[in-house]
Amino acid sequence: MKKKYRKFHEPRSQSNPPPLFKTRTRTRPLPSLSRRRRLLLRRRIVALAAAAAAPPPLDAEAMASSASSMLIYQSPTSLTANPRRFAVGRRRLTVSCASASASASDPALTNHSPPATAPPPGTATIHNIRDEARRHRQAHAFSAKYVPFGCDFTASESYSLDEIVYRSRSGGLLDVQHDMEALKKFDGAYWRNLFDSRVGKTTWPYGSGVWSKKEWVLPEIDSDHIVSAFEGNSNLFWAERFGKHFLGMDDLWVKHCGISHTGSFKDLGMTVLVSQVNRLCKMDRPLVGVGCASTGDTSAALSAYCAAAGIPSIVFLPADKISMAQLVQPIANGAFVLSIDTDFDGCMKLIREVTAELPIYLANSLNSLRLEGQKTAAIEILQQFDWEVPDWVIVPGGNLGNIYAFYKGFKMCQELGLVDRIPRLVCAQAANANPLYLYYKAGWKDFKAVKANTTFASAIQIGDPVSIDRAVYALQKSNGIVEEATEEELMDAMAQADSTGMFICPHTGVALTALNKLRNSGVIAPTDRTVVVSTAHGLKFTQSKIDYHSKAIPDMACRYANPPMQVRADFGSVMDVLKDYLKKY
Repeated sequence: MKKKYRKFHEPRSQSNPPPLFKTRTRTRPLPSLSRRRRLLLRRRIVALAAAAAAPPPLDAEAMASSASSMLIYQSPTSLTANPRRFAVGRRRLTVSCASASASASDPALTNHSPPATAPPPGTATIHNIRDEARRHRQAHAFSAKYVPFGCDFTASESYSLDEIVYRSRSGGLLDVQHDMEALKKFDGAYWRNLFDSRVGKTTWPYGSGVWSKKEWVLPEIDSDHIVSAFEGNSNLFWAERFGKHFLGMDDLWVKHCGISHTGSFKDLGMTVLVSQVNRLCKMDRPLVGVGCASTGDTSAALSAYCAAAGIPSIVFLPADKISMAQLVQPIANGAFVLSIDTDFDGCMKLIREVTAELPIYLANSLNSLRLEGQKTAAIEILQQFDWEVPDWVIVPGGNLGNIYAFYKGFKMCQELGLVDRIPRLVCAQAANANPLYLYYKAGWKDFKAVKANTTFASAIQIGDPVSIDRAVYALQKSNGIVEEATEEELMDAMAQADSTGMFICPHTGVALTALNKLRNSGVIAPTDRTVVVSTAHGLKFTQSKIDYHSKAIPDMACRYANPPMQVRADFGSVMDVLKDYLKKY
């Protein structure tokens, strides 16, 4: 006669959620085991259950900070347990296993639950870092949504981040606003310790400089949907020789956002945008790809992150207006590249029209999701200064989303108690594409777009910036300044910086020129702690450096050019040249 076994199902209530894995349980004795072996098996199961229930030890850093900041790692077994019963012999043994969802009655996981922290050192992974992240998933009550720019979280008009929307009902810009009241349930010390605990780790997704601030970026996205190359955590270095030799400053720093996955700060925003698109695709939203207009760096970041997620990317580039190094990046990453006979503003107009007709997600900074990632660079600056606030932060500006993103990051830290003030911001523009500078000089009256002329700082060659309102808001709220740089000024500044060991992009040359002018006018004091944001890697712009040092740029003196010396291949000639050179020292 066939033996009958029945399944055991746990009651599925809020206080007793379903088990993480479905199990079959025998209710009759195992016929092939002797009584002694059944007893040994029972003891073994009890021992395994006890070992599984023991929480892992806290690491020393977390233990030291737990008293003041609640920075405590909660193991899965510390959550409300989901009992599973194992039949051994004629008895049932009940062991406690971790549940993927926590009990609603557990105070540690209610709306006041702190966000998940990195697991302690030495915790073994299951298969990969995503699997490990699933093990330590926790509930929280943080949220964010789109609201019209200038409104707060309680605005009457709002949209879920899962909606595909770029403008408010009035046609204005949107902004991502967070539930600050929920975030304020934890003090500034808690957030500082939490963010510091994630630096330098490979824990998914917190190893990223962006996603280590996940609760302040996209709090509701599942870690499985995140697309990241562990971007961010970029170098903040003391520009000692440049500051002392050229500016008479002792406290000049450069935040090198160009040391990133695709060589520019655009990675910070693109990981957020593509992660949200990945989430929408998993929700079966009707999207066929992601598109952008670009002056080079945006297209590189978009194509790389889309390639990592397996999402098609479409790029509109102005023909013959970006460097070959920038052009080859989207091509290499498999993007569909359209080289269009217009400038960036023309490409931007076309991509907006196309995304209005086709199910292509718009990736330009008109979409405010990218700014959520870019604001983390501001938080990183504070973090790298051990949460001390610099006096000035200088940012190159083109489409002007970045200056607002920096303001937003600094302001969030102030509102949530991590710091007590924000720095003054400076937006630096190329004189050949300077609509914000002209608007600033006119006292913020009567903004007019301009026709952007060719500039070596090609990524900011934009005459009609999308984020003009955001930039003005950030500068007014931070008592900020706008400055400009001519082509010769920015190229000379780039050459000067390179001569002190840097290798910067022309856009950083624009920012350094702005700094030099503000130092000469006495606005920035020699003792002011100043941070210049370097937005891209110099290796993307080698041709401009070659032209400068070859003195091949028309109507430019190239005063700091350093061309190679042509010498005959004999000892005497080499010695003569070396002696002349060494006389300088």
